Amino acid sequence: MLSKILVVEDSRAFRKYLNIQLSQAGFQVIFAESITQAREILSKESDFLCSVLDYCLPDGHDGEIIEHVLSYGVQAIILTAHFSDNIREKVLSKGVIDYLLKDSASSVSYLIPLLQRLQENSRHKALVVEDSVTVRSHLIHLLTRQNLQVIAAENGEQAIQLLQQHPDISLIITDHDMPKKDGITMIREIRRKFDRNQLAILGLSGSSDRSMTARFLKAGANDFLYKPFNQEELYCRIHHILNMKDTSDKLYKMANQDALTGLWNRRYFFSQQSNTRSDEDKSIAMLDIDFFKKVNDNYGHDGGDTVLVAISQQLQAHFSDAIVARFGGEEFCIQSNGDRAIFVPKLELMRHKIEQLTMKYNDEEIKITVSIGISVGNKPIDEMLSEADAHLYKAKANGRNQVIYQ
Repeated sequence: MLSKILVVEDSRAFRKYLNIQLSQAGFQVIFAESITQAREILSKESDFLCSVLDYCLPDGHDGEIIEHVLSYGVQAIILTAHFSDNIREKVLSKGVIDYLLKDSASSVSYLIPLLQRLQENSRHKALVVEDSVTVRSHLIHLLTRQNLQVIAAENGEQAIQLLQQHPDISLIITDHDMPKKDGITMIREIRRKFDRNQLAILGLSGSSDRSMTARFLKAGANDFLYKPFNQEELYCRIHHILNMKDTSDKLYKMANQDALTGLWNRRYFFSQQSNTRSDEDKSIAMLDIDFFKKVNDNYGHDGGDTVLVAISQQLQAHFSDAIVARFGGEEFCIQSNGDRAIFVPKLELMRHKIEQLTMKYNDEEIKITVSIGISVGNKPIDEMLSEADAHLYKAKANGRNQVIYQ
């Protein structure tokens, strides 16, 4: 579903321009020309990602629209044709996300990435680490306004515990001078496990020591900001490091995920082997779709892709706690460090489920089966893959649609 943006703007030409730009960027745009129209819309629907508001409207010449929209719980970005320090302070004090000048097309070129950042922020969880109750509350308020999920800690020690409890944290904003464990010490500890691309960190300090920036960055922070900071600079720093992290995540997925199925690829599978203890038993399964060439011959490659995606969904559903990779073509691999007594029956259950599955492609129905070979133990991974592959070929030779593990 497209994210909805409420635009309140009395200029017909600018409305048309915004509609083209925002629609092309993938947003659903709802327009109002006045405060009265905006209130009518908000009385019926309020599930907007954000609003874009003209500061001066026919029925409100001095930013009155801002309080009306914010009262409905909708975040706001302000457009103004005139800039002054007085307007800036007044707008920001009301609790808006940002303000932009309507002086050129560059304003809209900044607006769209800002809205896209707000859209992406819902996927991010931020951890605020700050011993001052006042500053901590202020940071939580500012980050929540940015559509981020936020949790908080009073010191570095508590932050480490929360990070273990919430592995989906993607951004940490931390002070330095705190009891029990300071910010720089905490960052050094975090960086032993998470690099800058995995977990973004913004350091803060009210210290007068001008070397603090270098100390934070050398400890592993992505960026640093002196206190007291203003809202605009904080948001710019956060947007920058989250943009960098999202770009890094996309590149990582491109390198390690199969584009068609979303499963991990061969590269990722082998990169994870260093994370497995050498004395730990593993279960490896090699899976191959039976007579897959006939699927491609009968239904074309699009039909074959339909089958590959369906099989991948079954693999993910049955082995969400294992490493599941597409090795290439119609061949898949599963690595589990769990109990073999559970692993083999789960494979049999999945094989039976796939046998019963009917995949629809255009107006036709496709049915397939799979053959599976297993290897269990704590042998080198190459040896286990060869053994599982040999058992897979044995399953093929024995008539297909079966699991062989010895």
